[in-house]
Amino acid sequence: MSIETASSSQSPISLSEHVYNTLKRQIMKGELLPGHRMIVMDIAKQFSVSQAPVREALERLKQEGLIVGKANKGSSVSEITAQEIRDIYELRLLVEGHALRATMKVLEPKDIAYLEDVIAGMREAIDKGDPYRLVELDMGFHGYFYLRSGNALLYDIWNSIKSKIMRFITVTNKDHQGYSIPDSHSQILQLIKSGDVELTEKKLIRGLGFYKNYTGD
Repeated sequence: MSIETASSSQSPISLSEHVYNTLKRQIMKGELLPGHRMIVMDIAKQFSVSQAPVREALERLKQEGLIVGKANKGSSVSEITAQEIRDIYELRLLVEGHALRATMKVLEPKDIAYLEDVIAGMREAIDKGDPYRLVELDMGFHGYFYLRSGNALLYDIWNSIKSKIMRFITVTNKDHQGYSIPDSHSQILQLIKSGDVELTEKKLIRGLGFYKNYTGD
């Protein structure tokens, strides 16, 4: 695979972004399996770039927990365990309802419009057969509550766990047919519009509980 539109005028940052996005997508889709070695020289050759942007991309993936460094062995795609996912969803069950409540206090019409666009994008991703884009938009929907909550620490927590959540639900979404995922998000949005905080939180938590239970807990 060579970089499709690369030119000598591109900056190392843009090259790094391309490498990062492509490798992340491959990890999320299971094309690069846990334990796969991420060799800088090989990746640089694959993308027809120098080693510098590759190292930058791998560092970002490492920070997100998608790859791990091993002494004298370089980096490899990380494992993801059922216990890890249970821990993440237990955390979400504790904090996401709070983020939702805080967000519903400050929502404006532009926020509703954004969430409507996200759901429309989900349907479009399904129509185009793009499960990775569907997961990205799912993260955009839930992440918006953390962002708009006004609590910077909550948003930091979200950013620290969302890549692992993406890996997990990329797999679990295969069990959902048609528009079931955007439909469930649309139901949450309708409740948000109604202003019923208690009912909205219950709907949200019920969905998170499903994914936690999916791990066998």
